[in-house]
Amino acid sequence: MPRETLTIRKTRASEVVALLKKNYPNSKCSLSFKTIHQLMVATILSAQCTDERVNMVTPSLFKRYSSIKAFAEAEAEELKKLIYTTGFYQNKAKSIKNSAIDLMEKYSGRIPETLDELVKLPGVGRKTGSVILGVGFGRAEGIVVDTHVGRISRLLGFTQEKAPVKVERDLMKLIAQSDWIVYSHMLIDHGRAICIARRPDCENCFLNQLCPSSSTKQKRKTKK
Repeated sequence: MPRETLTIRKTRASEVVALLKKNYPNSKCSLSFKTIHQLMVATILSAQCTDERVNMVTPSLFKRYSSIKAFAEAEAEELKKLIYTTGFYQNKAKSIKNSAIDLMEKYSGRIPETLDELVKLPGVGRKTGSVILGVGFGRAEGIVVDTHVGRISRLLGFTQEKAPVKVERDLMKLIAQSDWIVYSHMLIDHGRAICIARRPDCENCFLNQLCPSSSTKQKRKTKK
């Protein structure tokens, strides 16, 4: 069977995005926040942790530390206790406090609006930076690749890579930049609702005709 050309893959990707938009018209970031800095903190906490758990922790956290300055001046041990249940709390507490210090000292308490600046902050990698820019500022400088986005993009045949940065690079060639932000949100919703890691519901998936990994598609080929 001939390999799919980039042009054909881009066309298929646009069809996938169109169906995702139809089925998840209200897709958005599931983290709870009121300010862009709160979004940054919540995103740092979300590493190796569910958004649901993060949203259980942040109300009391943001009540205790109501500003960037407050986070910069936070007592490390108290901060660790408040975020303990999100896991990796020692590194996360260090990143949250030190990034707040940098924001106060280097940016006068302002959140940078470029990816190059954001990734220089402690605990802010490309993924977190893209979340801040996309969700906080509405700027698409990259595609957020979490476990759902990477896994489903591989199933869809949009990439064979496993490293998030390499997956992102492949996706940026296929997905229109205007859809970079919402693509991640929609795939996360899809991964939670239908394309569940351990039990994907291919039979009832609205993407099954466009997905080379669909078990229903494989069954039809076998019958022929």
